[in-house]
Amino acid sequence: MQGKHKPAVSAAEAVSLIQPHSHVFIQGAAATPHVLIQALVEQGERLQHTELYHLHTNGPVPYVDPEQREFFHVNALFTGGNLRSAIAEGYADYIPVFLSEVPLLFRRGIIQLDVALIHVSPPDAHGFCSLGTSVDVAKAAIDTAKLVIAQVNPQMPRTHGDGMVHLSRFDAWVQVNEALPEAAPPALNKVQLNIGRHCASLIEDGATLQMGIGAIPDAVLAALSNHGRLGIHTEMFSDGVMALVEKGVITGQEKKIHPDKIVAGFVMGTRKLYDFVHDNPLIAMLDIGYVNRTDVIRRNPKVTAINSALEVDLTGQVCADSIGTYQFSGVGGQMDFIRGATLSEGGKPILALPSLTSKGESRITALLKPGASVVTTRAHVHYIVTEHGIAALYGKNLRQRAKALIEIAHPDHRALLEQQAFERFKQF
Repeated sequence: MQGKHKPAVSAAEAVSLIQPHSHVFIQGAAATPHVLIQALVEQGERLQHTELYHLHTNGPVPYVDPEQREFFHVNALFTGGNLRSAIAEGYADYIPVFLSEVPLLFRRGIIQLDVALIHVSPPDAHGFCSLGTSVDVAKAAIDTAKLVIAQVNPQMPRTHGDGMVHLSRFDAWVQVNEALPEAAPPALNKVQLNIGRHCASLIEDGATLQMGIGAIPDAVLAALSNHGRLGIHTEMFSDGVMALVEKGVITGQEKKIHPDKIVAGFVMGTRKLYDFVHDNPLIAMLDIGYVNRTDVIRRNPKVTAINSALEVDLTGQVCADSIGTYQFSGVGGQMDFIRGATLSEGGKPILALPSLTSKGESRITALLKPGASVVTTRAHVHYIVTEHGIAALYGKNLRQRAKALIEIAHPDHRALLEQQAFERFKQF
């Protein structure tokens, strides 16, 4: 039974409940609670030795500014452009973990949360707010934190699924009215469109798709207009999905679990996307510990997982989260879905990347950069896709893999790669 809830207070009053030396979770992506973050840093001198935990947050991260560094320390469970420099300079840290297992870190007390700062929709007639755009790991944080502080925002959509939280769960809440962070769909170039077409050629009618945000996922979606009966079970999705729903390409009718539903942990896109998910029974926003569980993913037919990579070596090792030792992003859910797709009946795990970096370097290399992390091992890899084609590596020996990868490398780099392969494998 739900208890009585407290009235709204100022952000400063809400944050005053946090004690020094606390472990504080911050909701991320489009649900990043900027009003509470600003109030937090304004009390930084009082909140010394506060440990912060979050996935990628959108927007500024003032708690890593020089004047705040002695008060706050960040432990990123996934990172983006706003934290890369702080991690590289030693003012923040990265925790490598599968996205599916982040809730376990909280629920098993490996990371003991004192506070959860969250961003929710206004309550309904029964007092229930919604986590809206980001259920992901926030549900586990709310369930385990000793103190929950919320910013309640009428611009946060109400989504169906696991994200309902009663006002009585909040130890303090703040009324705000601010636009959510948006990510406009990128303009697609020829390279990205070619990658999208190659990926689309691997996708069968009736497949269940997982893909993320960005140019390559959008290029894949743009190439699927002539497909049919597709389903979505993904950690996140963006605007590109909406057009395929409207065209009747995405129906979910052949999914074995959550048929006729689009399942995700979070969404990130434009206001149009947020309006699309608002009170939409088609969308099920669920705990990421469930969404990304391999044994859940594999139950759907023809799971086709399309993920990105920064670099692939000639044996198929995939670096997806660092450039050498420079932390670029995170492990995320790539391995969760690579494995789930592999075990799905008719499933296909795909890794897609341009053949060149912005500096003209080959992304298919003889060896990964020194210090580069292997997110997906060569034993897990099936398909590597560039704008030059598809390399099917599963079941191939190392020499065969090298040949297949060189064929989809940029033509300017193939001769050197062939020489390096010969030096390694002796016969080539």
